[in-house]
Amino acid sequence: MTHLIQLRKGEVRRVALVDEPQLRLLADFASIYDLAESAIERSITLSEATQKRATSDCLDYNAIYNGRSDWRILPAIDHPHEPARCLISGTGLTHLGSARDRQAMHAKPHQELTDSMKMFRLGMEGGRPQEGKIGTPPEWFYKGTGTMLRAHNEPLDVPVFGLDGGEEAEIAGVYLIDSEGRPRRIGMAGGNEFSDHRFEKTNYLHLASSKLRTSSLGPELVLDPKFDSVRVDVAIQRAGGVLWSKSIRTGENEMCHSLRNIEHHHFKFEAHRRPGDVHVHFFGTDYLSFGDGIQLADGDVMKIQFEGFGRALCNPVRIFRGSPELIEAIPLG
Repeated sequence: MTHLIQLRKGEVRRVALVDEPQLRLLADFASIYDLAESAIERSITLSEATQKRATSDCLDYNAIYNGRSDWRILPAIDHPHEPARCLISGTGLTHLGSARDRQAMHAKPHQELTDSMKMFRLGMEGGRPQEGKIGTPPEWFYKGTGTMLRAHNEPLDVPVFGLDGGEEAEIAGVYLIDSEGRPRRIGMAGGNEFSDHRFEKTNYLHLASSKLRTSSLGPELVLDPKFDSVRVDVAIQRAGGVLWSKSIRTGENEMCHSLRNIEHHHFKFEAHRRPGDVHVHFFGTDYLSFGDGIQLADGDVMKIQFEGFGRALCNPVRIFRGSPELIEAIPLG
């Protein structure tokens, strides 16, 4: 499988092919976005475009990954020209564990099933339609634009108005809409969807705004990964030790919705097929540390290793203190 990574040193950007323990720089392209557009225009695969542009110039991956280099890792995809044209979204209630946690979070006395569990069961019944058929729509949520996407080693933020922040270890599909409005899946990457679970728990209708937080992606984009059943090792590190850890699984075999069904229901909207746009769509997770009563503290590090997706994604938690500032709209009438 071909793994790509995006790098920056000052104002200079480069794309590199992961060739452990080195990064082999590509010629001519400063972003995966531009490389993908070129591959589409030339009617070749992204892997072929990568091989044609690979040079003999290499960088030490270990030094960059560990922050001991002037080069910094960027998110595994971005829109380098217009960050707001990168849409970040996701699909929830795809895994059994996610439904269990949501049921526990929102269940009321004497209530057998929450709306979350009902929707999960709809997915179990109709989320994997036969080829050529349309299945049950999954839950869908919006997370923001490319300005809210973070890279390996960058902090994920709990704003002053937030109640909490918690990891969500998920694989995300990465897409580019071509000039004819067709979605092209250019690869997948491991990610940390990161949400405010305490705020969500106060009222189910807070789910939408609990998702409007920074999230991370990478460090590597895998062009044609295996997505049947992927082992994921998640750890919360505090003061140099491991506070919590869990091994979970994700992928099509672990989900009640097929990848084809998720993609259809995301891209059926014409607004999601605007030529030149980038889409990052998270596919859900099976387990959260929040479900075990873990509350992350400032400086905790979330480490997520996705089998077959390259090196682990690490992000510290950064909690902003203080009182929320009142934001007022200024009338122009």
